[in-house]
Amino acid sequence: MAGGDKNIWIVANWKSNKTIAEALEWIGQVGPQIPKAEWLKVVVCPTFSALSEVKKAITVGNFPILVGSQDLSPFGNGAYTGEESAQNLKELISLTILGHSERRQNFAENDEIVGRKLQKANESGILPLVCVQSTQTPVPSGCGLVAYEPSFAIGTGNPDTPENADELAKLLKGSYGEGLEVLYGGSVNSGNVNNFIIQEYLSGVLVGGASLDAAEFTKICKIVGERV
Repeated sequence: MAGGDKNIWIVANWKSNKTIAEALEWIGQVGPQIPKAEWLKVVVCPTFSALSEVKKAITVGNFPILVGSQDLSPFGNGAYTGEESAQNLKELISLTILGHSERRQNFAENDEIVGRKLQKANESGILPLVCVQSTQTPVPSGCGLVAYEPSFAIGTGNPDTPENADELAKLLKGSYGEGLEVLYGGSVNSGNVNNFIIQEYLSGVLVGGASLDAAEFTKICKIVGERV
């Protein structure tokens, strides 16, 4: 079985894409086709504006999909204009993506800020998925789930090799503990996902551009789900 003794994660990161109507159309197309298996953890991370409606549609449809956010605030509730606190998000999400390379590059996010966000997520019972670009990116204390996303592979169509990604996952586990779950992110699609999930040390994928297409994302999930 693909899950065997570990979870397999498929996390869809929509970034700044899809209106609420488009998001609901995607849920309606993908939700009924997601394979149901305890070890298969499918997560969709829409824009903040679509979170509530996406959560409602998944709940009503009883689809095996978790809802995540693409970020959250390093602060709690209070006078922090424009921020979304973990306390406010916890009713809507199960997971949050932290430290994505695009946040680091475009918003000057650093390891200290990522660590503060992780603490807020953990305090609110939200699972943090921390993105690392290499073994030089520190994994903060209290993190049990990371995504290796090399900058050269983000949105380029040029993924890292599955073997190299697996070796990096092995190194991360060696440094931070065997319990650390490591995903691969960077130009993942239905044509290469199988090569990543069969690796010994990888526990799934973070999917960017390919997750925007309902048919393509469904195909990715089915490829993984068929490995029973």
